[in-house]
Amino acid sequence: MERRPLRISSEMTREVPVVRTKKEFDGNIDMMISTGSTLLDLAISGGRKRGGGLPAGIFVEIFGPSSSGKTVLLCEIAGAVQRQGGDVRFDDPEARLNKTFAKLFDLDTDEIDYDKPNTVTEIFENIREWNPKNKKIVNGTFTDSLAALSTDLEMENKEGDKMGQRRAKEFSEGLRKNARLIAENNYLMVCSNQIRENQDAGKWASKVKSTGGYAIGFYASLRLRFNNPKKIPKTVKIAGKEVEQIIGVTTIVEVFKSSVWKPYLTAPLTILFDYGIDDIRANLQYIKDFTRNTTFTVGGNSVGVSLEEAIHRVEEDDLVEELKNEVIDLWEEIDSKFSSNRLKKQR
Repeated sequence: MERRPLRISSEMTREVPVVRTKKEFDGNIDMMISTGSTLLDLAISGGRKRGGGLPAGIFVEIFGPSSSGKTVLLCEIAGAVQRQGGDVRFDDPEARLNKTFAKLFDLDTDEIDYDKPNTVTEIFENIREWNPKNKKIVNGTFTDSLAALSTDLEMENKEGDKMGQRRAKEFSEGLRKNARLIAENNYLMVCSNQIRENQDAGKWASKVKSTGGYAIGFYASLRLRFNNPKKIPKTVKIAGKEVEQIIGVTTIVEVFKSSVWKPYLTAPLTILFDYGIDDIRANLQYIKDFTRNTTFTVGGNSVGVSLEEAIHRVEEDDLVEELKNEVIDLWEEIDSKFSSNRLKKQR
């Protein structure tokens, strides 16, 4: 265990163990998958392992408003699983995934188990019947989104599910049956979800909640909440006239619940529509925001006054990994300031 000196007086010091939150947690910390965002990886588990990321063996819920980037993050994670040699199962009840979109994230749709399920029951049947080639590595099962799933009662009955409770019961039953299977097989289960108005909210409660009942939030080891996105405009001159288009969005992602590390940390996520998550942009801005530098820098050297100039310089000079490591170092330094530095509690 890492130990730090705590000053007691000017003459003496004593050793203090650095105690991290939730030493034991769901998921295999030695089998990590990146979200595609250095800062989000760190917010999720940066205090458990250098660089952070998503451990295997857990269920992750990504929820938030429409057009905030939930599907993009889902596909970034799926692409990362595939690049590391894992199998990918993609359930697409919204029937929106296409090859062109998937290629942005290096996700080969010809090499994944793809399905368009109608019901909650089908999702969990697919997981139980799935047989990845190599279970010693991280294999990922993805659903986009839980809100689009129906039930047999709703599909087969003309009157539908009038009470609206069957879907929540099926999520509860499915997660109860599969929670241990996900952990034992080191699957990474990631699902997007929509939000609805919380009509039962009191004065201090959240005005929105994710769909599907309470079981989803209860069984999720990690819940990532997207906030309202901000549009990124770009203006160019065409034939002497200024033309503006929205090229992406920036949203703040909150670790809303975590059995992996600490909850409630946040990370900015910038998404360009024809590119995916722009990690370089976020990392450059992070270093400038939390240092005394007046320009964008890597390794203490200026790479540009404007953000666009700096991004091109980082890519052209192959400084991506150096930039990422510098962000991790800076993030760890900042995070250490919030440590309680307490001695181990006597029990």
